[in-house]
Amino acid sequence: MEIERKYLITAPPVDLAACPHHIIEQGYLCTDPVVRIRREDDTFYLTYKGRGLMAREEYNLPLSAEAYAHLLPKIDGCLIAKTRYLIPLDNGLTAELDHFKSPLSGLYLVEVEFPDIAGADAFVPPSWFGQEVTEDPFYHNSAMSRLDPSTSAASSRPPRG
Repeated sequence: MEIERKYLITAPPVDLAACPHHIIEQGYLCTDPVVRIRREDDTFYLTYKGRGLMAREEYNLPLSAEAYAHLLPKIDGCLIAKTRYLIPLDNGLTAELDHFKSPLSGLYLVEVEFPDIAGADAFVPPSWFGQEVTEDPFYHNSAMSRLDPSTSAASSRPPRG
């Protein structure tokens, strides 16, 4: 079970170059249900995600580099590329700050994963977190992979106020 809350941010809170990070690219073979392939550094996965916004089933299966390369041309929509920075938070939590590359350039999203729904409900975000978008399906990577590549996610959807 994946339990996470997601927020927009306008500026990173720290020098990101000093943070541990991963280079990620991912594409979607299907968006309903979500079936994704991902390269994270030198590791490859096939992921199935069930329905839901804050909490949903998630299963990761290992892929070889060859299997990933074989599936890559079969993705539907654009390939999502991002750098994920890991920023420690209180209570042993980690902020996973994604800085997106083209065609989603200019977008920063931060996610925090929780061991249970009670922890997610009790979470008080740090002051550098912006608007919460957990319940907005537009900010699922699977939905953003289907955006028109001539626009950016940052300009495609105005923040809700």
